[in-house]
Amino acid sequence: MAGKYLVVGGSSGIGLELVKELVANGNEVLVVSRTGDLIRDLDHVTHIAHDLLIDEPLNLELDSLEGIAYCPGTINLKPFHRLKQSDFEQDFRLNVLGAIKSVQAALPALKKGVSPSILLFSTVAVGQGMGFHASVATSKGAIEGLTRSLAAELAPKIRVNCIAPSAVDTPLATRIFSSEEKKEASAKRHPLAKYGMPKDIAPMAAFLLSEKASWITGQILGIDGGMSSIKMF
Repeated sequence: MAGKYLVVGGSSGIGLELVKELVANGNEVLVVSRTGDLIRDLDHVTHIAHDLLIDEPLNLELDSLEGIAYCPGTINLKPFHRLKQSDFEQDFRLNVLGAIKSVQAALPALKKGVSPSILLFSTVAVGQGMGFHASVATSKGAIEGLTRSLAAELAPKIRVNCIAPSAVDTPLATRIFSSEEKKEASAKRHPLAKYGMPKDIAPMAAFLLSEKASWITGQILGIDGGMSSIKMF
C-alpha cells in the first residue's frame, strides 16, 4: 500500500537512500533538512527546509502520514577527557531532542494513518561499548530507550523501531573513510569483512516503515556486518 512518509535528514547518506527506496515503492515522501540540493530533481519528493538545531517549531500541516524516519546523527569521536559538556549537549540536541521534536510534530498525522510507524537510528556502539564513542553512544543510548518507551505507549496503533548500524560510508563519516587504508581497516573490523553502505540499510528501513512489518515494534535491529553478535577468531 502506497502512502505518504516523512524522512527527516533525507537529503544525504542513509536518509537519501531511504527516500529513493520509498519513492521506488510508489510512495510520496516529504523531506525535512536544511538543504535539498540532492533531492530537488526527484519525483514525488517535497522538501521542507528546517534546521532542527534552532528553537523554532517544526510545523507540519498534514492530513495523514504512514511513517516517519529520523535519520540525522553525529560522529563525534574523541577521548573522554577531551570531551566538553558542549560536545555532549550538541550530540544530545541533534540525536535526541531533534528526534523528539520531529516525532511530536508528526504524531497527529501518524494517528490518522492506516498502518503508521516510526523509525529511529542508533549505533552499534551503544550495545558493544567502544572507545572514543562516549558522547555519541550516550545520546544514541537515549534513542534506544525512547524507541522502547514510545513503542509501548503508542501501541497498538503506531509501531516504533530502531536500526543500529555499524560504520556506514556516508558524508557524515568522511573522516572515517578518508583513505583506502582507513576503508580497509574498517572492513576488517567486521565479520563480513566489509563496511556498510547506505544501500545496505535503506531496504530494511523501508520495510520497517511499511505495513509488511505490521507485527514488529519496540525492536533495536543491528545492521552491522555481524559486529554486534559475532566474534571472529
